[in-house]
Amino acid sequence: MNSSVTTKPSPSDVHHMRAALALARRGLGNAWPNPAVGCILVAPPEAGGHVVGRGWTQPGGRPHAETEALRRAGARAVGATAYLSLEPCCHHGETPPCAEALVAAGIRRALVALVDPDPRVAGAGISGLEAAGIEVVSGVCDDEARIVNEGYILRETAARPLITLKLASSLDGRIAARSGDSRWITGAPARAAAHALRASFDAVVIGSGTALADDPRLTCRLPGMEERSPVRIVLDGRLRLPPDCHLVAEARRFPTWLVTIAGYAAERTRVYRDAGLEVIESPATDGSPDLTFTVREFADRGLTRVLVEGGGTLAASFLRAGLVDRVAWFRAPRMIGGDGVAAAGPIGIERVGDAPRFVRTFLAGIEPDVVEHYRHET
Repeated sequence: MNSSVTTKPSPSDVHHMRAALALARRGLGNAWPNPAVGCILVAPPEAGGHVVGRGWTQPGGRPHAETEALRRAGARAVGATAYLSLEPCCHHGETPPCAEALVAAGIRRALVALVDPDPRVAGAGISGLEAAGIEVVSGVCDDEARIVNEGYILRETAARPLITLKLASSLDGRIAARSGDSRWITGAPARAAAHALRASFDAVVIGSGTALADDPRLTCRLPGMEERSPVRIVLDGRLRLPPDCHLVAEARRFPTWLVTIAGYAAERTRVYRDAGLEVIESPATDGSPDLTFTVREFADRGLTRVLVEGGGTLAASFLRAGLVDRVAWFRAPRMIGGDGVAAAGPIGIERVGDAPRFVRTFLAGIEPDVVEHYRHET
């Protein structure tokens, strides 16, 4: 009988798996196009039962977590238990299969949180371990592991990345005064937290209106974290982005994509391509790039987690399209009033019962502000 069914994880197993998940989170935002994976190797009781190797997916997706953990463990991996936040790969690509590497290292037992939805794996990695005589326990902390790699799972199963809408508003849901002034609604601690959030995503998206109004850089400006800046994406159906703005001027330093409507003459987009931007041409929907097509293009390019930062028109477009999976809402203790700019523009809801519903998953004070996280209720 399959050992993954008959063997129950111990409290120690759960502890080590949660440690592997903590390592996996280190890769969020810079492991794409691969999933963010964590691996812990623990020596057998007769060898002390202590951790002998730790690894997580490195920038760009390689080396894999298992490779890193095995490298650190060396000969101490013999007889060890491996804690894997995702099933090890079993196909030959740019790197050898991790399942084969674990077998060759002589591990005795493996605990796996999630089966990899990639059809090239999809249980074959676990089967390969079991065929080599390794005891496998699957499904350990699977709900927690699913949250870590929900973006990767969505890309593999729904051909789109996880979309999180990030808002910074007053208590009454306004992101700017009636003049358009928005600096600063939230305080410095909340803005720092927003930059840390940005660093955990593969890409950040804004609309052309926000680009024109704010001339943002969209980088992670926390000390020592600039290299964790995500891909910067502007949705600009009318090619209004000025060639001398920060996003264009810095495109060779920070990867930048421009999504526009297909059909413009080549010379209209050449200035952006020559500056180093990747131009994605989309069919039009109501005069703007089609979002369903656009997010599929994001997935095709390897993105798993995308942060939509604004403005209100873009937020409304993603909500209308049913593409918002998560909301990260930073609220300041201010009241701007109905003549201010709304966090989300019109989305065409006729009845309250038809409005998208979200469940709060996190609440914290970042004085003097508050941050709330929500997930879409399906």
